[in-house]
This record gives sequence, C-alpha cells and structure tokens, in this order.
Amino acid sequence: MLDANLKTQLTAYLGKITQPIDLIPALDESPASGEMQGLLQELAALSPLVRLQAPTPAEVAVRRPSFAVARAGEAPRIRFSGIPLGHEFTSLVLALLQTGGHPPKLTPAQIAQIRAIPGPLHFETFVSLTCHNCPDVVQALNTLAVLNPQIQAEMVEGGLNQAEVAERRIMGVPALFLNGQPFGQGRMELEEILDKLDSGAAARKAEALSETAPYDVLVVGGGPAGAAAAIYAARKGIRTGVVAERFGGQVLDTLAIENFISVPATEGPKLAAALENHVLSYGVEVTNLQRAAALEPAGPDDLARVRLASGGELKAKTVILATGARWREMNVPGEQEYRTKGVAYCPHCDGPLFKGKRVAVIGGGNSGVEAAIDLAGIVAQVTLLEFGDQLRADAVLQTKLRSLANVTVITGAQTTAVTGDGQQVTGLDYRQRADGTAHHLDLEGIFVQIGLLPNTDWLRGTLDLSDRGEIVVDSRGQTSLPGIFAAGDCTTVPYKQIIIAMGEGAKASLGAFDHLIRSGGAGA
Repeated sequence: MLDANLKTQLTAYLGKITQPIDLIPALDESPASGEMQGLLQELAALSPLVRLQAPTPAEVAVRRPSFAVARAGEAPRIRFSGIPLGHEFTSLVLALLQTGGHPPKLTPAQIAQIRAIPGPLHFETFVSLTCHNCPDVVQALNTLAVLNPQIQAEMVEGGLNQAEVAERRIMGVPALFLNGQPFGQGRMELEEILDKLDSGAAARKAEALSETAPYDVLVVGGGPAGAAAAIYAARKGIRTGVVAERFGGQVLDTLAIENFISVPATEGPKLAAALENHVLSYGVEVTNLQRAAALEPAGPDDLARVRLASGGELKAKTVILATGARWREMNVPGEQEYRTKGVAYCPHCDGPLFKGKRVAVIGGGNSGVEAAIDLAGIVAQVTLLEFGDQLRADAVLQTKLRSLANVTVITGAQTTAVTGDGQQVTGLDYRQRADGTAHHLDLEGIFVQIGLLPNTDWLRGTLDLSDRGEIVVDSRGQTSLPGIFAAGDCTTVPYKQIIIAMGEGAKASLGAFDHLIRSGGAGA
C-alpha cells in the first residue's frame, strides 16, 4: 500500500523510536481487513522495533477492522478503527513515534497537566479521511493517551463504520465522544481539549494574560494578514504579540490553494502551519484559542486594551485588527437547529458522511460549484440552488458541473427554511423568485457556500465600519482610531484573497511602526 518513496521516509522517521511497539490487529472477513493487514505488515518490515502481533481474538469487544498501537508490555491505549491513510497518515506516524519513545512537542507545563488528568477516559473521534481538520483532533488525543495511562484514544473512520455513524446521527466531522457521550464537534486543538477537561485552566490563563507586559504591536488574528503583520513588526525589533481564536483562521478550512504566487499548489492547513512557524521563528508571542471581545482605545497611559472573552486582557501601544471572516449563514428557520445534523459548511470534511444520499449546495459562485462537483462523486444526487438568475462561477467550472449526470441546477431560488425530524435534516423549502411559487426538496444534507462575513461584530460602536460590517481603513491600514490599524478580509479592501491579505498585513504593520516612531512610542 505504501510506495517506495513513502517507505524511505517512514524508515527514517521510525529510526527515531527508542523502544519496541506492538501493532495488534482486530480483523474480520472484509476486504478492508485485508488492506489493513497488508499495511501493518509493511510497517513492521520497516523497523525491528515495530512488531506485528497476532490478531485480537474475535470475542474481544473492539471495532473490526481496527488495530491498536501499544508500547511493548503495556495495555494498548491508541486504536485506529479504519485505515489511517489520506489526511490521517500523519496521525499514524506520530502515534508510532510517540508510543516508541519519541517525545511530543509540548511544554513541561502541558505534560504535567496531561498526566494529572483523572480517568478512566475513552475518547472516540469519528473522522473522514478527506477531512483536513480531523488529524489535529486525532493527534491531540493520541498524545494524551501516550502520556496518561488513564486515557484511551480511538480514531473511527466513518466510511468503514457507517451503521454506527447513522445510529449516533453523526453528520459532521470530527465528532468527539468521551466515555460514550458527545464531547465536541469540529476542529479542536490540544490546548482547547485540556481547557475543557480542566475547568480551572481557562481562568488561570486569563489571569496570566492580564499580567502580560504591554506590546509595541498587538495583532488580533492569526490568518495570513495577521501573520504577515506580526513578521513585519517583529523584524523591526519591537515587542510583538499575536492573539487569535485559532492560528491560521479561514485558511484552515481551505483545501486546495493554487493561486499563491511561486507555490503551484498547496493546502490550507500546510500553509497555516508554515505561517505559524515563520511567525514563531521571530520570537513573536502567540496567544492561541482566545477570542477578542472588546477594544478599548488608548487612554491616558497611551495603551490600547483588547479584552478577551475568557476575561483576560492584553495591552499594546498599537493594535492591528486582522480578524478575517467566517462562513456566511442562510439565516433561515431550521439552519441553527440542524447545524452539524445535516447542515454543513465544509464539503471536503463532511461530504463522505453523505455517501449515496441526496444533498443540496446553496450558492452558485466558485465555492458552491466546486463543492457540487466534489460531492457529485460521493453522493447520489446534488441539487445546486443559486439566488441569482445565473451561476457566478468561472466558465470552466460551470462546464464541468453541467456535464455531471447526478447534478441539478436551480437558479433564481431563495431558500426559505431547513426542515427536519428533530434529529436530522430531511429537506429544505425554497421560493422561485420569478413567480413566487413555493417548493420543497427531500434531502439528507445541505452544504452552505454563500460567501463570507467579516468577524467584526465585537467592534460595532468602537470604530468606523462599512454597511457590510467591514473595518474602514485608509491607504496605510489606519482605522478611524489613532494607533489602531486593520488588514485582510475584515476590512474594506476589495478582493478577499490570501495573497492580498498578506500584503495588507505587511502594509498595516509598516503603518503601525510609522505611528510608533512619530508618536515616540517605538522602543519606549
């Protein structure tokens, strides 16, 4: 299953393990079991410290096919119920390395916090192999299991366990369960999981943040604009900080990136990781998993304050707002009720859960048409609804879309309601705008792709916003408040593109530095 190049890379990685590990399969008669056995045999052949054990007896209550990764002589705490290829292959590699003694990249404080978590805790993470957010959750939980013998972590591939997915009514991934009960939905990082397990952690963190020394430049947001702003500020030798709800921002939800100049093709999570590494290489202090709740302009002490939803506060001489944007919602009855129960916003992540089912895509721009094309290869029927009289996507995408036999396009359609049975989506209502007639579609899933909204609700009444909620900026990135700058998709700058956001972030940072120089604040 592994090609020669991948085997060469894996051999090098497995050279880092220091103690023997066991691969323990639990198989059945399915073709997937044969594939899994083949993968495990190939892995075991790459290192003398990786040992393939006899299959688990059939009477043991574990999912099949699956396999456990265990330190020799210890009970297994990590299990893969599915074949961890695609985006989950990295999760497998890290599980092997960490189980084999290679230390995870955590601070001593994080390691101590993990080891102090009481158990027993059994985590299950339902994933799809095309989900680019799922590996972060799987890897975080595997790390917990490696460090704490009271914790077990199991990746469950939805495509191989469809009956259970249906029984638990899972319609979005990653879906996390703890001891059989829902624990979380969507992307969660290690720090976020720890905060949820340790109720006092958030309060301790908020108190520590409030005691942080003031920054020369504080960047609010960790997307492309925020990363560029932080790098340009740090290169000036001034004290720079970043506070972000999740570093990477909307880029983390972008699968294919093919117009980033000099890089023919990449993926959003890879770009986000590269941005973070670049920022950290300059010694920038990054505070992640913190949502800004209020901005207080500079007072008599010449310091602006960013108040956080956690209760903490950060102070700075200048602030650069780079909070980006989020998926626009339909704002119709039933949308919130059935969010993650059939209403989805990421076709790459959640599409495989709708295999063989009927779905709708809302939106006829590039994102909507691309989603419909991708889903057509998975689901039974796709109906694309566009509010306007014609699709807005590029011609080449429209040509591809109309060539697909299981896609129906309805233009001039206004969605009026999401319908369901109380547990999951059963359809949607829409109105034909030309004649006002009402229609209903029977569906199992709805993918919303109707653009973005700026993340600026928390700034209303503080500085000037456009009628679309975008932060009004001048040619230097200056907002209506002295010392407060903004950049990226949250601003009035047209054309919301990654490369444009980066340039705007750099420009806002240079503007902030110029403000510090002229006001005597730089290095003061």
